[in-house]
Amino acid sequence: MLWPEEAAAQTTAERLAGALLPSPDAVIELHGPLGAGKTTFVRLLLRALGVQGRIKSPSYAVMESYELPESAGGGSASHFDFYRFGDPREWEDAGFRDVFAAPGLKLCEWPEKAAGQLPPADLQLFIELMPDDSRRVRARGDARLVGALQ
Repeated sequence: MLWPEEAAAQTTAERLAGALLPSPDAVIELHGPLGAGKTTFVRLLLRALGVQGRIKSPSYAVMESYELPESAGGGSASHFDFYRFGDPREWEDAGFRDVFAAPGLKLCEWPEKAAGQLPPADLQLFIELMPDDSRRVRARGDARLVGALQ
């Protein structure tokens, strides 16, 4: 799929949010270089699920958590940015095993930095920044989630 502008990414986020309801519980990996739009897509998805208030990048904190509104089934969403990990074992040291064992939505940027530690992804999005600033996106994973993006 192609995101010529942010509105196209928003449409994709809204479709994915609809597929995740009534009770978002999935691991979603976002792959792509710096500036590809991974964090922007996470913000759009969390907004589509009804999260209000500031949605911060977890670049320094590694994880930011959000409570989902009852209209999205309640529960939680955790946004991870593993960019600064130098060793996948940092994932274990940070105590993320418990977070991933609990129900809820997990959105993971730079998952390759936590290689071998993360559970299998329900959906992987590969975002490629094109010369004209559009994004080419490939999706792989659960057929229901991938199908919702089309």
